[in-house]
Amino acid sequence: MPLFKLAPHPTHHTEHDLHTHIDPHRRSASGFSDIILGGQDGLVNVLGVILGVAAATSDSHLVLVAGLAATFAESVSMGAVAYTSTLADADYYDSELEREMRHIDQAPKLERQEVNQIYTQKGFQGVLLEHIVDTITANPDVWVAVMMSEEHQLAPVDRKQAWKIALVVGLSAIVGSLIPLVPFILLPVTTSMWVSVVITALVLFAVGGYKARMTVGHPGRSGLEMAIIGTLSALVGYAVGALLKIPTTP
Repeated sequence: MPLFKLAPHPTHHTEHDLHTHIDPHRRSASGFSDIILGGQDGLVNVLGVILGVAAATSDSHLVLVAGLAATFAESVSMGAVAYTSTLADADYYDSELEREMRHIDQAPKLERQEVNQIYTQKGFQGVLLEHIVDTITANPDVWVAVMMSEEHQLAPVDRKQAWKIALVVGLSAIVGSLIPLVPFILLPVTTSMWVSVVITALVLFAVGGYKARMTVGHPGRSGLEMAIIGTLSALVGYAVGALLKIPTTP
């Protein structure tokens, strides 16, 4: 009789479930780019607006009004763009899918040669290559899917996700936009300007580093690049405000 035995493999988890659970990259990749898109855009754009207004007027009330107006206009705009671009991507995929199906129906020999070429470039040859091509081209649905993925580098787009993507991008834009506004609620305008710039740079650095850890690249380099690019972009607003500064009345 054995002294011990291995615990039974958990039957309530599939291999796919376990892989998704232990792989944070796979689990969070779908919405990560949407969060980055909305948050970074809101952060940089609103910072540029409030720096410009602050430099031009030195009026904290006007800065807050302009910042809040830009915040909500930005979030609605970003959400709308995310929604329409998702539908546009879906329309483009559908049109390419229809075109590819028509090609397979009207010119199967040419399309078969394209499949052969695709897998030849992947290193397959001989009998194995012919078997792969025969298997793929035997099923029109598989054939079309392979051509869409391998030839056109396109993936299906779920139209039902358009509202979800728009909501994620819009809310991320609001959160990002409010970050540079906080110092202007608590501090004098001149101090708030530079505190806001520093906070924005730190947030962008953190986001860039986290993005690199979630995907590929060096976290420090990625964070520094995002911080520099975002901060310089926002400082354009300051330059415009300083150039068009409203003169104070004596």
